[in-house]
Amino acid sequence: MKALRVVNNYLASATLTLAMLIIFIMVAALFLSAATRFITGTGFAWFIELPPVLVSWLVFPLLGPLLKKGQHIKVDFLTPILSKKSKYILFLLVNLIAFITACVFLKAGIDATSMYYNLGQVMEIEINIPIWWMFLAFPVGFFILALSSLELILENLFKLIGK
Repeated sequence: MKALRVVNNYLASATLTLAMLIIFIMVAALFLSAATRFITGTGFAWFIELPPVLVSWLVFPLLGPLLKKGQHIKVDFLTPILSKKSKYILFLLVNLIAFITACVFLKAGIDATSMYYNLGQVMEIEINIPIWWMFLAFPVGFFILALSSLELILENLFKLIGK
């Protein structure tokens, strides 16, 4: 459990750092696009095309850290009326569903990434970015989600049995 927590904390820090870097790049690219169009009258198309390419790398790796911190989208109307033990059971079920779902989507992400890697297709923008690179965010994100939800499952089990 301690090793899993250390790995997950490291992955959470890395993904949050990556997210900040991606947001910086997105804002800078859009600002530079507007600035070059204003100054020169023409711009670079890849400044505008880069942010949508980075969105998958912003969203999917953050799934696990957001679940672990409870900052994901959720409807929270049951927990105020449930007993402590019932809350642990509910959280255990939610995390178990997240773990199973993450494993299914991890496999699908690996399949999609390998298919696009084997096809060798490149995005049709000014800069040549392989399509598989964008799809790689899916298995990476769902792997992190699987590890995070596994940690939460174990944590809930320990709370239920009283350790």
